[in-house]
Amino acid sequence: MIKNKHTYKLKYLVGMLMLIAFSCTKEQAIPVNIDYELIVIDEDYSTPVQVKINNMTTGADAYQWILEGSTSNTMNTSRNPGTIVYEQGGEYTIRLEASNQDGESAEKEETITVYDGLSLDFDVEVIEDNYSPVEVKITNNTTGASTYEWTFEGGDPETSTEQHPQNVVFTEPGEHRIILKAATDFESYTQQQTITVKPYLEVNFGWEVAFQDDDYQAPVTLTMTGNSVSATEYHWSFDNGLPQTSTEEAPTVTFDTPGIHSITLEATNGKETEQVTKTFEVFPNTNLRTFTDVQLGINTAHNSNSIGAFFSTVSREVYSENEVDPEVGGAIGIVFFGLDDAFSFNKFVSPDEVTNETTFSSIPNATHTKIINTQEGCGCGASMSVTEFDAMEDDSSLQGLTIEETNAGSQHFTDAEVPLIVLFETEDGRKGAIKIKEFVKQGSDSYIMIDIKTQKEPN
Repeated sequence: MIKNKHTYKLKYLVGMLMLIAFSCTKEQAIPVNIDYELIVIDEDYSTPVQVKINNMTTGADAYQWILEGSTSNTMNTSRNPGTIVYEQGGEYTIRLEASNQDGESAEKEETITVYDGLSLDFDVEVIEDNYSPVEVKITNNTTGASTYEWTFEGGDPETSTEQHPQNVVFTEPGEHRIILKAATDFESYTQQQTITVKPYLEVNFGWEVAFQDDDYQAPVTLTMTGNSVSATEYHWSFDNGLPQTSTEEAPTVTFDTPGIHSITLEATNGKETEQVTKTFEVFPNTNLRTFTDVQLGINTAHNSNSIGAFFSTVSREVYSENEVDPEVGGAIGIVFFGLDDAFSFNKFVSPDEVTNETTFSSIPNATHTKIINTQEGCGCGASMSVTEFDAMEDDSSLQGLTIEETNAGSQHFTDAEVPLIVLFETEDGRKGAIKIKEFVKQGSDSYIMIDIKTQKEPN
């Protein structure tokens, strides 16, 4: 009985000790206090959205993050998963489950809303052309925006808040801006494009007369010069011209008959049409071309290139020594040789005889011109007085001349007689007369002043 009593007491004591130990263990378990914060970088909720997670949980030694929708791993067991990224808009849950070795656990979840990133883009398309009025179609390719503010400078309408606005019409010529301001709850951006409305249609024209027809004697060839503004199509009408009509922008036309002729241009750009008519006069053909106050230098002036001694009735230019090349040489018809500034020895010579008659270098591609320097007693078969020269208004006086080269006719002349008439006939058969009006003495740059009348075409 005593033994059983002691055994019972021992069992009781052990039981009490175990109960005390178990109670102490329960009191020392560490609780899990779960907490974390989400920091959206730059507070930018438009994709891509970066979210930094600060884990402030205490009492845990194991973590399970559920980060669905992010570019990070869906399941993450780090205490701090760092910064996670969302690249598509939507609502996403961030969940943390935390526990410790004492068997304590807790969980927390938050929802974050991510918006698609705002991307501004729109296209403008001119429906027909840029001539007023201009109709513009707008295609809005913007993504991620919730509101739209359109401004159409000088347009009809002037503004719009529609995502896809109606067509806009611009009338006033010039540059016009199309501005789009698109926004979300967190950000807004602006983009603009410019369209140009071309000026109103203005129809006008001029012309350039062919070099050989600048005296406007029939026939006259003109090349039209387009001075129209904002024209795309042209219709020309030429009164008695050849051709009579044309749709070219700058046609060439010839008028064969004297008189008043009209030229009409009707132009359009598809939206406007205007018409302009101008007139000009074609004069009868005298077959006579006149050159006045031509200066030809003595040999020193010619050789120093200050005043040339060669003249072309084709190009109507005076040429000095260094200006003569094969092309120019073939056009030269008149050569003057003045020995010195005393004008004691002067003569006109044929271009192909300069090396025999003058101190000048030979002329490449030189042609032959018949010359009568001295009419009196020359036996040349032709003569013309100063009075006849001055009275000449057509080539009738030249037609009857027979220019013959003789030794007497080729003799030189001095400045003793002024004015003086010299006759000539070019290799292509054009006859003419030279009136020497003045001998100008200025040292080595001395020259003669002359008028020339010559046939435009041989007959």
